[in-house]
Amino acid sequence: MVNKILIANRGEIAVRIMRACREMGIASVAAYSEADKDALFAKYADEAYCIGPPPATASYLNIQKLIEVAKASGSDAIHPGYGFLAENAKFARACEQEGIKFIGPSSRVLELMGDKVAARREMTKAGVPVVPGTDECMAEFEQARDIAKEIGYPVIIKPSGGGGGIGMTIVGNEGELAKALESTQAIATTTFGVCDVYIEKYLSHPRHIEFQILGDSKGNAVHLGERECSIQRRHQKLIEESPSAAVTPAMRAKMGEIAANAARFVGYEGAGTMEFLFSDGKFYFLEVNARVQVEHPVTEMVTGVDIVKEGIRIVSGLPLSLKQSDVRMNGWAIECRINAEDPLNEFEPSHGKLKDYYAPGGTGVRVDDGVYARYTMRRSAECSGRFMNT
Repeated sequence: MVNKILIANRGEIAVRIMRACREMGIASVAAYSEADKDALFAKYADEAYCIGPPPATASYLNIQKLIEVAKASGSDAIHPGYGFLAENAKFARACEQEGIKFIGPSSRVLELMGDKVAARREMTKAGVPVVPGTDECMAEFEQARDIAKEIGYPVIIKPSGGGGGIGMTIVGNEGELAKALESTQAIATTTFGVCDVYIEKYLSHPRHIEFQILGDSKGNAVHLGERECSIQRRHQKLIEESPSAAVTPAMRAKMGEIAANAARFVGYEGAGTMEFLFSDGKFYFLEVNARVQVEHPVTEMVTGVDIVKEGIRIVSGLPLSLKQSDVRMNGWAIECRINAEDPLNEFEPSHGKLKDYYAPGGTGVRVDDGVYARYTMRRSAECSGRFMNT
């Protein structure tokens, strides 16, 4: 078992990982920006190191600095949480080269799943149904026009290396295609560093269904059932639940088996999520989130499986603590993401001092947070407590 873990993240996910470490008897190390010196996670950790000033590029995204802190603190593992460097193959490779365990998939798998076009090809090989679209990136309008005509409008153009709905553009007809292609390529270049984009058939009213997967180094993989994440704003999830009212037991078994088989096919190690679009009784592969997700607590609530602890066990070389036949879904859970936003300004991120804060409690209620009363929030992501009721 690993002895000390550096958490390369902040806010409520950092606190959640530290809590798991404490329960497992593992020391935790916080790496915080100067802007977060008073944050809860920096106080909750066994050790805390300042890694630089804001913005995030100088601190939370500084791979060299994080590696230095891991070495200085004697950490033998790094947990990236979600966001920031969680799915960054370069970061995982740096950890591998320095002999530090990266709590997540290998750099090879991160590279494969991080390129959505490559992921589509790999999932097709694994027998996973994918949305009709391209298996190669596009650069020219003529190529995009031919593909769109073949699969039929409406279509959606997506950055190959993106995530979180950033840059996606819906195109209703050929007259909109050229401008949409140029716009998506520009956003992809600015945000993700590469202009690669691809096209898929746009499903107008699908459900967003995702399956939690766990894979270990012994070739074992299981799924923990599904989460419904269809309630979104600007392609960002707001409310998640498990199980989904739209998924029957037979469909759950089928989709879950496909997800677990795909994880084994690519050699997936750690916690992750296989996302699907579900429409008219059919499901299609969307993407793999190769990390623990914000909404993982609803799965924990209904299965009783601690996903973060399983990830730590896996990186320590231990096999999964459960088989597929051990997984049982009991009850129902819903998660609400509570963010610091301005409802009078199109819910743009807001900041300032949190005057009062009273977290709910009681049987069946769970709150994951990273704030406290009179704490000054500098970015909305620092206030993302989640409330679940079973």
